[in-house]
Amino acid sequence: MRDKRLQQRGEYEWLIEPHGSMRVPAIIYASREQLEEMDQQVLTQLTNVAALPGICQAAYAMPDAHWGYGFPIGGVAAFDPRTGGIISAGGVGFDISCGVRTMLTGLTADEVRAVKFPLADSLFREIPAGVGSSGHLHLRARELDAMLAGGARWAVDRGYGRAADLERIEDNGCVTGARPEMVSARAKKRQQDQVGTLGSGNHYLEVQVIERIYHSDLARQLDLREGEVVVSLHCGSRGLGHQIGTEFLRLMVTRAAAYGITLPDRELACVPVESPEGRQYLGAMRAAMNCALANRQVLTHLVRRVFARFFPAAALPLLYDVSHNTCRLETLTLPDGGKKELYVHRKGATRALPPGNPDIAADLRSCGQPVLIGGSMGTSSYILAGMPGAENRAFSSSCHGAGRVMSRRQATRRWRGKEVVTRLEEQGVVVRGASYRGLAEEAPGAYKDVSQVVETTEAAGLARRVAELSPLICIKG
Repeated sequence: MRDKRLQQRGEYEWLIEPHGSMRVPAIIYASREQLEEMDQQVLTQLTNVAALPGICQAAYAMPDAHWGYGFPIGGVAAFDPRTGGIISAGGVGFDISCGVRTMLTGLTADEVRAVKFPLADSLFREIPAGVGSSGHLHLRARELDAMLAGGARWAVDRGYGRAADLERIEDNGCVTGARPEMVSARAKKRQQDQVGTLGSGNHYLEVQVIERIYHSDLARQLDLREGEVVVSLHCGSRGLGHQIGTEFLRLMVTRAAAYGITLPDRELACVPVESPEGRQYLGAMRAAMNCALANRQVLTHLVRRVFARFFPAAALPLLYDVSHNTCRLETLTLPDGGKKELYVHRKGATRALPPGNPDIAADLRSCGQPVLIGGSMGTSSYILAGMPGAENRAFSSSCHGAGRVMSRRQATRRWRGKEVVTRLEEQGVVVRGASYRGLAEEAPGAYKDVSQVVETTEAAGLARRVAELSPLICIKG
């Protein structure tokens, strides 16, 4: 991307001043090389977001940003309900509360490598994965509503995990304000057999070794040690979240004009957050966030059960669980020192609260919030932590992953799934997937270099690197 309107405000910060219908600046965090490789549509979408009613401070894009539906993936924006601020289903995304959860094992890489093939087979057999996959649970209407209201707490209450897990999950495992009655019958039907399933696309389960420690003090507080193994899950709200996003986007397209909102792009369909439609979407979206938390909690239980067969003493305590694709009401400290309650959209972006923030688990508060960054299949992943001063940069937000550089169709034209598996196994990574086509779509070369993305994230002051993880086993849908 090259645009003469872009001004370099720092080594890793680029700004476009408001012009035309823009109400606030558009800001991109990226190195010069990342900016030049970024597709132009990111800038177009970001400037469109900057034109929406009630937006505050700026519209932001993370270093992993790429084209999305309405909002760029990797986009962050906050809206003030007192000045007509909006809520947009496209600003949250279709896979509502898609996120990453990491568990500690205390096992060494050598211990896991000794059983990695049977362990991979057991995980693939026990973790339902793939398009339309069904899980071990079938939820009838009343129990489904209880799950949508209760999130991970619902799962723990039913024996899927431990009470201590909830302390290491954003929102303590349950998002308040969920309204299951705002979720359509069709969305609920899609989910009744999908709790405890991995799904497809870029979702995964990985067994990873801590390859490198960047910040020894933070690593010690997070109980991370070089050479030890962790397990990470990446998944979301499955068919329910997608259905909610689809239905409310259609509703918002038809209702925006009634509130005097001129849409620069139909994909940015939105309504005032305090409107009846806005409150309905908030209730349904929060229910989908709880669905994703419950899904990851049940999957955690299944992973622990598999590991117990190979390593009976390994408890797999939870390090943390973070979501992207959310909209939250947050009390934010603005650069002028004032405080405001704003609705923060993070689409393909992770909350990265700085040290001392009361929303961080009490025993980790001095560290800053753990930020879990998934790589592309076969590449490194990272554990970061929120940095002091991050509240003044993109509302305490970070990148969420590598970010695609080519479409899934382009990837399947370039790679074959069997070749991808062979190449990764030559590198020591055991891969199990539901289809070769799905593996080709997720080939490592289809994504940006995640190491460069997190380097920029740290250099821009968004979050700091704590540890680098390398995959040993990768389970894909």
